[in-house]
Amino acid sequence: MAVTIGLTLDSTDAQVLAPFWKTALGYIDEPPPPPFTTREEWLAQFDLPEDDLPEHSAWLCDPDGIGPRLSILNVPEPKTAKNRLHIDIRVPGHGSPDERWARILAEADRLVRAGGTVLRADDRHHVVMADPEGNEFCVAASAA
Repeated sequence: MAVTIGLTLDSTDAQVLAPFWKTALGYIDEPPPPPFTTREEWLAQFDLPEDDLPEHSAWLCDPDGIGPRLSILNVPEPKTAKNRLHIDIRVPGHGSPDERWARILAEADRLVRAGGTVLRADDRHHVVMADPEGNEFCVAASAA
């Protein structure tokens, strides 16, 4: 039996990263689990330190329920090395290599406007980017 996965992204400011990743992935804020109506209610059940506030995290989900959940959690230390795991954003559509590359570049440009940074383009195959805190991800074409 296959399991579902969620991804957790460490952050120094979850409230800065959440809007970027919602834009990048087309995700929405994940509602709190039932029977809770707010994240604050849900968090109140845990014995968390006083300074662990709801705004120190964000929970995002695919509105269609297909993609993995993304949790963004504040941590005290900044990113210091290359990610060992990264997200690939796959741009849909078919066509010639030139048409696929044009769609990849258009998506990279959209994500730059949302706060991302292009680090490099590799062999007209994918673009390596970073989110506003330097977490690396790639933009590539989806499989034909």
